[in-house]
Amino acid sequence: MIKRYFRKDLIPLLANLKLAIALLLAIALFSISGTVIEQGQGLSFYQQNYPESPALFGFLTWKFILIVGLNHVYSTWWFLAILILFGASLTACTFTRQITALRWFSRTWNFYTQPRQFGKMALSTEIAGAEMETLKAQLSDRRYKIFEKPAEETAEGDQVIYAHKGLVGRIGPIVVHASMLLILLGAILGAMTGFFAQEMVPSGETFKIQNIFEAGPWSASQVPKDWSVHVNRFWIDYSPEGRVDQFYSDLSVLDDSGEEVKRKTIWVNQPLRYKNVTLYQADWAIASVKIRLNNSPVFDLKMAALKSDTGGKIWGTWVPTKPDMSAGVSLVAQDLQGTLLVYDMSGQLVSTVRTGGSAKVNGIILFVDEITGSTGLQIKADPGIPLVYLGFGLLMMGVMMSYVSHSQVWALATDGKLYIGGRTNRAQVSFERELLSVLDVVSEQVAPEADAKKSVLVSPVH
Repeated sequence: MIKRYFRKDLIPLLANLKLAIALLLAIALFSISGTVIEQGQGLSFYQQNYPESPALFGFLTWKFILIVGLNHVYSTWWFLAILILFGASLTACTFTRQITALRWFSRTWNFYTQPRQFGKMALSTEIAGAEMETLKAQLSDRRYKIFEKPAEETAEGDQVIYAHKGLVGRIGPIVVHASMLLILLGAILGAMTGFFAQEMVPSGETFKIQNIFEAGPWSASQVPKDWSVHVNRFWIDYSPEGRVDQFYSDLSVLDDSGEEVKRKTIWVNQPLRYKNVTLYQADWAIASVKIRLNNSPVFDLKMAALKSDTGGKIWGTWVPTKPDMSAGVSLVAQDLQGTLLVYDMSGQLVSTVRTGGSAKVNGIILFVDEITGSTGLQIKADPGIPLVYLGFGLLMMGVMMSYVSHSQVWALATDGKLYIGGRTNRAQVSFERELLSVLDVVSEQVAPEADAKKSVLVSPVH
């Protein structure tokens, strides 16, 4: 009973083209929403950008986004369910239509041994007195693969052949379906086992991946525990106008014993890959400034990001100039070019100082030894990416294969007549022209006394 239900009801429903189109549109729509709505942000971000009043489009608020899961679309249960359902639809369609069509094609290799069978074809004709060998030679010149029925299986004196080319055009749709299944499988695997993390690491420090923003339910095995990353150096190249041109991180992967196993300098679009984990250069910041006051030891003061009216990046810290901290100055920097702005407690600019230089403030000498930058890294593990890449490669190949026309020709020589018929799955006009050119050559070999008759019989029947 259950088997009959699957065969009679469920599988035809899954293989329905309208259902597949609806699922594909749903996947596209939710994928677009995942692109438009920022993914993996904190609660405050959504509260600030998607307030309840006024609600975007009347309903899109931060509560709606968090309840539905639009802040992590690609790993929600309902999006994965749509992917699985679409995969099931593709699988059902592949086995009920594409594979069935291929099996049907194998049955068309049956040779046609009766003249009446040719009248059912879209393109057919008969030529009195024509030679089968001439037809075979013409088809072979046009790259047709020819199969001939053994003489002992045919009526005495009959010749029967079947020829085809472009078989790859029949296999192309199956390859397209298989490639889409691979892409879906890769997407589901990545959502279930992958993770996404962000780290802001000062130059010279070592870190392990911990700040994970988004992770699949089975991602624990993907988070590295037996290796860490050391930031050897972080630096920025600036344009002549003072704008950031590119920022770089020199990274070393260290094993449990602290030995370097891989080293690479990364920048935007040039990541470091190690054991299925990819580290991208994504951001930067100013971590700290090293200063001295008169003859004091070196103080390494952390710098914090400050709000700017212009929207640019600035960082600052406060330096006490008296032991009781009753007085001090603020140091502000906007890049790693080495210039610090010095403000007094009333907010007035009192001096500027560069790395390696000094300034006199509040009766003491302030030395600036070094400004340390932090590299912002996006870290991602997605075990499904190889399957997705393979799927897209097969998809492109399958699409190109599907453009190839599969052309078939049958012929029967009996009772002094040559019956010829053919069909193709696409490019019908080109196939008709090709077959007519073959018939022209075949008919030219017919004895002159048959000319009057052949001029009528060689015309195709549609």
